[in-house]
Amino acid sequence: MLSEAGGHRYQRIPPTERKGRVQTSTVTVSAIEVLAEESYCLQERDIKVFTTTAGGPGGQHQNKTMSAVVLRHIPTGIEASSSERCQHQNKRIARAVLESRVADRYRQADLDGKNSSRKAQIGSGERGDKIRTYRQQDDTVIDHRSGRKTRFSRFAKEFLSFE
Repeated sequence: MLSEAGGHRYQRIPPTERKGRVQTSTVTVSAIEVLAEESYCLQERDIKVFTTTAGGPGGQHQNKTMSAVVLRHIPTGIEASSSERCQHQNKRIARAVLESRVADRYRQADLDGKNSSRKAQIGSGERGDKIRTYRQQDDTVIDHRSGRKTRFSRFAKEFLSFE
């Protein structure tokens, strides 16, 4: 399937064409492997926990108790914090936010990799950047990489019916 990635040119004479002019279409194909959605479980050893006093309004209680929590994911350096009244609640909130941010980072990196792979496969999409030409009027396929010219098979005719 990866060998099919690139530009394809399809030539045909439309049934409504009276003067026999050839209509040319260009299609770009990319082959990308689709994986199941991955869940990103954070390991406890990859998370560093800091407790601190909360800032802002609240008076003497916030200034004295170490209830605010900051979690740092060591491999990526992403941080999440929470400064509610209860330290246990803050750990749960910060952990959920941290998991979400780390998952977004990994998803974005995966998406960037797929996009660069797709762009490399399809090229510019212009006519000169083609790997194969399908000519409907004389039932031939020309592979521009090898220079080989062959007839359509029955399967290819069914597979490539654009009408």
